[in-house]
Parts: sequence; C-alpha cells; structure tokens
Amino acid sequence: MKKISAALTFSIATLAIGFLVGACGDTNTPNGTANNGSTATPAANSTTTSSAKGLKIGSLLPTTGDLASIGQQMIGSVPLLVDTVNACGGVNGEPVTLVQVDDQTDPRAGAAGMTKLATLDKVAGVVGSFASSVSSAAVSIATPNKVMLVSPGSTSPVFTEKAQKGDFKGFWARTAPPDTYQALALAQLANQKGFKRISTVVINNDYGVGFEKAFVQTFEKLGGTIVNKDKPVRYDPKAQTFDTEAAAAFAGKPDAVLAVLYAETGSLFLKAAYQQGLAKGVQILLTDGVKSPTFPEQVGKGSDGKYILTGAIGTVPGSDGKALLAFNKLWKDKKGSAPGEYAPQTWDATALLTLAAQAAKENTGVGIASKIREVADGPGTEVTDVCEGLKLLKDGKKINYQGASGNVDIDANGDVVGVYDVWTVGDDGKIKVIGKVTPK
Repeated sequence: MKKISAALTFSIATLAIGFLVGACGDTNTPNGTANNGSTATPAANSTTTSSAKGLKIGSLLPTTGDLASIGQQMIGSVPLLVDTVNACGGVNGEPVTLVQVDDQTDPRAGAAGMTKLATLDKVAGVVGSFASSVSSAAVSIATPNKVMLVSPGSTSPVFTEKAQKGDFKGFWARTAPPDTYQALALAQLANQKGFKRISTVVINNDYGVGFEKAFVQTFEKLGGTIVNKDKPVRYDPKAQTFDTEAAAAFAGKPDAVLAVLYAETGSLFLKAAYQQGLAKGVQILLTDGVKSPTFPEQVGKGSDGKYILTGAIGTVPGSDGKALLAFNKLWKDKKGSAPGEYAPQTWDATALLTLAAQAAKENTGVGIASKIREVADGPGTEVTDVCEGLKLLKDGKKINYQGASGNVDIDANGDVVGVYDVWTVGDDGKIKVIGKVTPK
C-alpha cells in the first residue's frame, strides 16, 4: 500500500475534522464501548475530567471496519488504565485526559483521526493503531507533530526498516512484536507438522505483504517450497468477492495454505474456497488478524453442519508478562469477563505513555519519546503495578516496567520480542490455545 504523505493526510483531515467533531458529541465511555451503529469516526470521548495542565492522550483503534471484531476487544484497556492511573493521583500531579477515535480500519480515516488528535486535541501520545496500514498513515502525522505513537498491534516489519532509517525520530514504538518473529514462528510450526509445499494468500497491505515476505524466506530456509512464489495471491482490502483469488491460492495441490487475512474480508475468502471445494484436505494456516471468538461463525458452516474452519491452526502474539494475572483480575472485576486479543498489549502501550510522561516530568510528546525506552527497559526497579511505578518516578527513582503482555523491552527501533500462542478451531467452532512457540 502506498504511503500517505503528511501533507496529503493533513489535507484530507482538514476537510474531515468538521465532520469528525460534528458526528458525535462527547460521551463518557468507561468500558470503551463503541457506537457500532454508525460508521462515522467518533469524536472525542473523555473518560475523565479534562485538565488544561494534565497529560492528554488519545486512542486510535478500530471499532468498525475489517478489524472491528478484534479492535472492540482491545479498546477497553485504554480507559481502564487511565481510570487506574487517575485513581492513584494521575501523572505529574494532574488527571490524565483520554480522547478516543475510531480509525475504521481505514488509512484515510486513521490519518484524519490522527490529525485531529495531534492538531485539534493536542495530545502528547496516542495508543494506536492496530492495522499496520493505518499506523503507517498515522505515524507520518504523529512524527512531525511530535506526538508519541505506541501501537499495541501493528506488526509489519516495514516499521523496523523505517525506524532504522530514522524516519520516526523516536516518536514510534509498539508493544506487539513485528511479523518477522511471527512469520518465523509459524514457518517453524509448519515445518514441525511436516508441511513441505505451502501456498500463500495475503491481504494486500503492509501487514499482509510484510508477513508473506518474512514467511517465504524462513520456510524456504527450512527446506520447504512455496507453491505460488512466482505468482503470489494478494487480495484487495476493499474486495467483496474472492472466487478468483481462492482458485489461485489453492492451485498446485499444496499441503497447506497460509492465509494472512483480516476478519471481514477473510471470512469471505474462506467461504469462497469452501464453496468451490478447494479447501478439502488442505491445512489452513492463519494468523493474528483473524483470531477473534466470532471469526469461525463469520466463516460459517458447511453443508454437513460442521464449521468450515474446524481444524484450522494459527498463531497470535501471546501474553506472558509478570503483570498478566493482575491485569486479568482487574478486567474481570470491572467488566465481568476475560480480556480479548491484544488487550494486554493495549494496556501496556497506555501504561508506557503515562510512565514516560512522569519520568520526563512533562506532559509532552517530546518528553514521552525521551523516556519511554528508559521506563520500558531501563536499569531501575522492576515494577508490574503502574501506580507503584508512578510513585517511584515521582520520588526520582528509575523503573523497569514489566507489562501484562510481556517485559516490553522496547529497543532502539521501537520493537519488542514476544511469545506466540498456537490456536486452533474445535468442532464446536470455539477457538482454543493448544500451545506456545517462541521464534528461534
């Protein structure tokens, strides 16, 4: 997907801001629940009392669009962290204010939303986005506006490459590991299961193409063959029919098909493959972009009444951080259920913004960018509790935050290394984790 320049996105956003502000009034959303009855990007949703002197942060996550099923599992983490921090005194002596924006899983909406957050709301940091293509558009706006962008789920290797070139000037980080690691983990898993010939189909954006490249390189090094390497199948994110793509992906009698998809369009692709009789006897390999409890139902059942996805296996960034048990308990106490995919990574992204601002003793993007790696991977006291970390920082101590998703040791490129859950779809259509894999 072509990069959207800052100038272009600012022009788009300037036209859109009036709509963004006028579409919805400010409402309190303590549970981070989206108004899914509308496709409009919600305007500012504050969960706390606004403070002119306090830290202001934003979230730019998908509550509508192709990744809504996962985005809606993530978004509740941000206000939960903000409420927790405010209950123990806030940051730099003032409450934290949160502004929430739905990026619609769309780079243009994400660019408009990021411009609004940076120029109208004047936030210091943003949690977002999830889709790599949206984060790519957003970071090109965040960087010149000196807003710290921390993604809990954009996993494209492209961000590492750009960070190495200095494109982001330190205003980018993520709490989910890049797909170079997930592709390595999935290629090793496929090799362990004895698959020798694999075909690929990916969504044609930063996420899909980046994953495809890393997987192909690793699987070939392990001695495997990519059946359609010379004719890769990359589908349009806006497509509504997938018969041609399905036929191409399953051609050549592969042992398995690696499908790097988003949930809405991915369900249509897999239905098309089933309806053409292509998927019979072929192992389906999936990734994090579709792991949500509703996805097997989206794909549906076959004529025999069984779920089409039964037996599919996939990987997803897992969570094994020292703060995970406490996070899970807090989530259940507040919401009455278990947190969903990427909720721990979203919690950690928000936590790092607040801790870095306190470490810098200033509520600015420049301050956060200067301290975020220090609080994430510094030589100080290990802390799993955000309030404990804030207290130590107020007292002039150094900390090393240990998150819910992992140790979140952010490196010079804004990357972390993580563990991956291996999941499958059972006969009952429910997704269950059956193991873990660490890329080697």
